[in-house]
Amino acid sequence: MSELNKVALKILENGKGILAADESTGTMTKRLESVKVKSTAENRIKFRETLFTAKGMSECIGGVILYDETIKQKTNAGKEVPKLLSEMGSIAGIKVDTGAKQLAGSPNEKITEGLDGLRDRLKEYSNLGAQFTKWRGVYNISKEYPSRLSIHSNAHALARYAALVQECDMVPIVEPEVLMDGDHSADDCFKKTSEVIKKCFEELLLHKVDLTGVILKPNMILAGSESNNQISNEETAKLTVKCLKESVPSEVPGIAFLSGGQSEVQATENLNLINKFNDTNFIMSYSYGRALQQSALKHWAKDISDVEGTQAVFDHRAKMCTLAAQGKWSKDIENN
Repeated sequence: MSELNKVALKILENGKGILAADESTGTMTKRLESVKVKSTAENRIKFRETLFTAKGMSECIGGVILYDETIKQKTNAGKEVPKLLSEMGSIAGIKVDTGAKQLAGSPNEKITEGLDGLRDRLKEYSNLGAQFTKWRGVYNISKEYPSRLSIHSNAHALARYAALVQECDMVPIVEPEVLMDGDHSADDCFKKTSEVIKKCFEELLLHKVDLTGVILKPNMILAGSESNNQISNEETAKLTVKCLKESVPSEVPGIAFLSGGQSEVQATENLNLINKFNDTNFIMSYSYGRALQQSALKHWAKDISDVEGTQAVFDHRAKMCTLAAQGKWSKDIENN
C-alpha cells in the first residue's frame, strides 16, 4: 500500500467525508452577505473555526478542503488552521485551481486554469501542512454540450494537475462536475457524465498518475434542475452506481460526491441510497460544501458568538452525512 493510498483511505475511513470549505473570498463574501454578515477576514475565519472545532469534525470529517487565505490564517486562539484540523483528527487539503474561465474555441463552455506555477504552489502548501488537493473541471449539458473540446481539454488539465500533485507526495481530488443547470434528462446526464469520467481516467493513466492515490469527486446522476422529467432518489442512486461501475477503474480507492446544488437532505438521502445499492469495492462518501454548512451558517448569522448552537447544527448535518455514507441514514433519524 502506497503512502498516497493510505492518506486517501484515512480521509474516507468509517463513513467519514470531506468538508469543502474552499470557497474563494468572493464566494464566501456572497455567502456571508446573503445572511447579512459583513465579510471580513476575521469573520471568515470565525465561522470556519466554529465548524473546525465542532464535535462532528472529529467524528465525521476526515478531510477539509481549504482556500489559499484560510490555510495561511491563524485561528482566534492563535493556532495555524492545518494544525487545528490535525488535532481534530482531520487532514488539511487545499484547492489549487484558479477558477473556470471561458474556453477558447467554445465560448459557452469553461476550462479550469491554474497549471502555471502550480509545482511551486504545491510545495508551499505541502510545507503549510496540506496532504491533499482539489481541482474542479466544469461541464455544461445541452444538446451540443459538453463538446469534445471541453471534455478533452478539462481531462488533460485534471491529469496534468494530478501528476504534479502526486509528484509532491499529496493526494489529488479529481473533480469533473457535470452541472445540474438546464432541462436535460437524467439519461443525458448519465451519458455525458460517463463520457467525461472515462476521458479523465484515460488522461490520468497517460500522465502516469497512481490511481490508488486518487479520490474522484463526481456529480450524482440527476435530471437538470429545469427538467420536467425528474427521477426518484432510488433511480438517481441506481444510475449513479451504474455510471461509476462502468467508468471508474477498480484501483481508485474512494469516491466523494459533490452536492452540486442539491438541498442538504436531498444530498444526504441520495448518498444513503447510493450506499444501499453500492455493490463495488469503492468507498462512496461525500465532499459537501453548502450541503454541510448552509444550516449552520444561517444559525450562526443570527448571533456570531453562539458557537455551541452553530456547532450543534453542523454536528447534526455531519452525522447525517456520515450515516448516509454507511447506508444507515433514515428520515426518522434525520428528524429526531
